[in-house]
Amino acid sequence: MSAELSELERLLDLPAFEPGWVWLAGAGPGDPGLLTLLGAHAIARADVILYDALVNVGLLKLARPGTELIYAGKRRGGASVSQTEISHELRTFAGEGRRVLRLKGGDPFVFGRGGEEALALAEAGVPFRIIPGVTAGIGGLAYAGIPVTHRDTNHALTFVTGHGTDGKLPAFDWQAISKGSPTIVIYMALAHAEEIASALLAAGRPGNDPVAIVSDATLADQSVVVTTLSELGERAKQCAAPAVIIVGENVLLREKLDWFRPVSTA
Repeated sequence: MSAELSELERLLDLPAFEPGWVWLAGAGPGDPGLLTLLGAHAIARADVILYDALVNVGLLKLARPGTELIYAGKRRGGASVSQTEISHELRTFAGEGRRVLRLKGGDPFVFGRGGEEALALAEAGVPFRIIPGVTAGIGGLAYAGIPVTHRDTNHALTFVTGHGTDGKLPAFDWQAISKGSPTIVIYMALAHAEEIASALLAAGRPGNDPVAIVSDATLADQSVVVTTLSELGERAKQCAAPAVIIVGENVLLREKLDWFRPVSTA
């Protein structure tokens, strides 16, 4: 661990990562700079780290030599360790007196199944800490120049997942979602984008409602497609996952707020 991180830990009086504990941490949407200081502290102190596919692997360089690194997958279309097995491993490693870090993309409590893992730990009597992370539905859109709230466009915000536990679009009350707020942010929605667009249109959202699809948010290859609700289904076929979709007038602010220029590593 770097001397700089050690000094930050001392200055900020960060909590000790005790043996037998599990910390569930969010790694942010991709840019390693969006990891929190407490998240960096956790990586540097852990004995074993179970990390997901959406975690920037560069963050693992903060781990101490000898730290056990376990890839848990959790990305659509790829191999993944089952949720049951992950929870079992967390309990087992903690029972061995190890400092266990569960590192998840974004925020573990925002469509990240962190709540399920925390409940499994609580029911087993395993002590745990939650470390929130920057979620793609806020931080990722900020890198696209799209604020999720602005007093001239919306005073409410709705977060929706486009991917249920069965892989299908959840059975939402689309009338309520459509009318509930001017701005709708949809996670994991590419596979069902056409179905989502049809549902929102049928619920009364206008076809010219602005929409943005942000792929690989905060990373050097971030791409942003701006379209309309009526064209969403077709344009989504041209985009790659992981992506977050935002519907609403806030999208138009990108024209002036498109600030992100990735630094070339070539």
